Amino acid sequence: MTIDTTTPTGTPRAEPALDRRSFLRATALAGGGLLLASYLEPAAAHAASWGAEASLADASLNAFVRIAPDGIVTIMSKNPEIGQGMRTMLPMLIAEELDVDWAQVRVDVADSDPAKYGSQFAGGSTATPTHYDPQRRVGAAARQMLVAAAAAEWGVPASECTTASGVVHHRASGRSRPYGELATRAASLPAPDPKTLALKEPKDFRIIGQRIAGVDNAKLVTGKPLFGIDVTVPGMKYAVHEKAPVFGAKVKSANLDAVRRLPGVHEAFVVEGTAELTGLVGGVAIVADSWWLARKAREALRVVWEEHPTASQSSAGFAARATALQRDGAQHTLRKDGDVDAAFAAAAQVVEARYEYPFLAHATLEPQNCTARFENGKLELWAPSQNPHAGRQLCARTLGIPESDIVVHMTRVGGGFGRRLMNDYMVEAAWIAREAGVPVKLLWTREDDIRHDFYRAAGFHFLKGAVDAQGTLTAWRDHFVTFGEGERTVAGAGMSPAEFPARFVPAFQYDMSTMPLGVPTGFLRAPGSNAIAFVMHSFLDELAHAAKQDPVQFRLALLGDRGLVTDAEGRSPFDAARMRGVLELVAQKSGWGTRSLAKGRGMGVAFHFSHRGYFAEVVEASVSGAGAVTVHKVWVAGDVGSQIINPSGADQQVQGSVLDGLSEAMAQEITIAGGKVTQSNFHDFPLIRLKQAPEVEVHWRLTDNAPTGIGEPALPPVIPALCNAIFAATGRRVRSLPLSKHGFRWAV
Repeated sequence: MTIDTTTPTGTPRAEPALDRRSFLRATALAGGGLLLASYLEPAAAHAASWGAEASLADASLNAFVRIAPDGIVTIMSKNPEIGQGMRTMLPMLIAEELDVDWAQVRVDVADSDPAKYGSQFAGGSTATPTHYDPQRRVGAAARQMLVAAAAAEWGVPASECTTASGVVHHRASGRSRPYGELATRAASLPAPDPKTLALKEPKDFRIIGQRIAGVDNAKLVTGKPLFGIDVTVPGMKYAVHEKAPVFGAKVKSANLDAVRRLPGVHEAFVVEGTAELTGLVGGVAIVADSWWLARKAREALRVVWEEHPTASQSSAGFAARATALQRDGAQHTLRKDGDVDAAFAAAAQVVEARYEYPFLAHATLEPQNCTARFENGKLELWAPSQNPHAGRQLCARTLGIPESDIVVHMTRVGGGFGRRLMNDYMVEAAWIAREAGVPVKLLWTREDDIRHDFYRAAGFHFLKGAVDAQGTLTAWRDHFVTFGEGERTVAGAGMSPAEFPARFVPAFQYDMSTMPLGVPTGFLRAPGSNAIAFVMHSFLDELAHAAKQDPVQFRLALLGDRGLVTDAEGRSPFDAARMRGVLELVAQKSGWGTRSLAKGRGMGVAFHFSHRGYFAEVVEASVSGAGAVTVHKVWVAGDVGSQIINPSGADQQVQGSVLDGLSEAMAQEITIAGGKVTQSNFHDFPLIRLKQAPEVEVHWRLTDNAPTGIGEPALPPVIPALCNAIFAATGRRVRSLPLSKHGFRWAV
């Protein structure tokens, strides 16, 4: 990894400060020490006392840091850890401003408790922009209190005291006291107003910006229990849940008596479920002494399913319907800039193309699971969820019990990518535990996971673009056919009217048509963008070729010399200068246009803005005569603001995003036939293998902008960059995914 420091870095643009009804409180730990908590007045109190100061009675705990007499600092990690490094990165922010050595820090994991911790959520690359400033202020407050305690003890002004490595110093008198010896006294002092605290300048950082290993790394590599799949509780049985292959179908009949007589089976019963595909889906539950016995009993299960309208839907039918919708004309025009028809009529070159992409599964390496115990009307859950509060709400609503009677323990998540924003597996486990009368661990098979996902929605784009005699892009029309009703699309299936290249083409039209869908959809890593980038930057490459322009120069000319571009009322910001910066950086680092490549080898480029991140990527790939693809190297340039908090985690997130995108592009597809998924496991929904993974070189461009997240925005550009590299190597333009549909395969 390299960081480009040729651009201005300056002071980070401030994120919104803590709300004025947020405040800190310090208390003493039993046995001595300091507990510093950040409190947020509940929404109900806001409504009742708008403009008034909050009282401690109305407040709820949001996050806290503990300093023990021995100097050990324990920081609570409140967000789910889904592999993006939040369990390490967020405590780094507190530790930096507290001015302790990282070796002094321990990290504890919170339960899901929105009344105490506020929002506990993993998704949308939101953790950094949400927490960068508030978490630092918690650490700064604790440091200020410890300094005040030392100054009072020594009878000197606090301004004469400094801190380093968990020690307060008074250099003039040569006195020093470790934090642990000051913690109890500091706990008796009033906590400062977080908004008044002075934070460190980036030049003074000792933890932020350093490569810090994940706090769970040792446990991960030694196989210690961390994940939902590892949980055991006393008296626990194992559960499986057989659902209809056609989404939403109910049980008509099942051989439950025969299944109940099988070895080790504790219970088997019909789950009626609800009409909500995001909730408790109907099926048959089997509870047994071991998961293997539950699975063997499931193999003997015979279910007759009710007929369901979704059985009439198929991928082939959707493609045919998209063709008909294009022929009949768009249902809605969502954006129109300039005289599009006149621009096409005056063009020197006009290019038309149909692009499409399939449904995709999340394929998390840890299948969906949840352990549940229901006793005396109360529910306890151990869940690998990205959104545990929503899971608690779903269970409360479905079981008809108060949320206050539900405890959710957050386990480490073995891959989320948006799949675990939905909590169907939580409510299944809760329902089965209640009905079976014993604690249960529900564990899905890989086949369950592939066939009962919330899929990345398929989509169809009918594109028309024009360039003038100078090679300038002058007109663009996209008729996007997707899923939904009217202008309302299903989850993850929409596209913003401001999506690039909107606002950069003088004559631009975005039309949309929708068709109904019975297949559940959701949000896959870099939602929407993971497909839209493929379409936009593959078609831009076609237009560059038609204009006889270099693909990088064509994009730079399109971006022009503009800076921040917004729609009316300042919405949908897109900073062309930041995108131009990463595009120029990746072109430089990859040697774009300066290297001589062998026949059958090519380089492709793409960029994309999503989740506040600006990324440009170059792929170098070769293709043999038989369609065997080798991706030799991928260069990535990213701009996520002024600070990379943990470069180790940041590089890994980018590298993982690139490999994820390559995997999606090459061979992944979910096909619907008769209302059901035809794929079942990794043999027909393959992941990239280690021997197929290229070198990924990551470069960061620091800019004078607030730090933002990294988990998603590096994925979208790699897919079109790969397709464009294949075109450069072979002259074959790929307009639909996956590549395997066109005779391409991994070379190794």
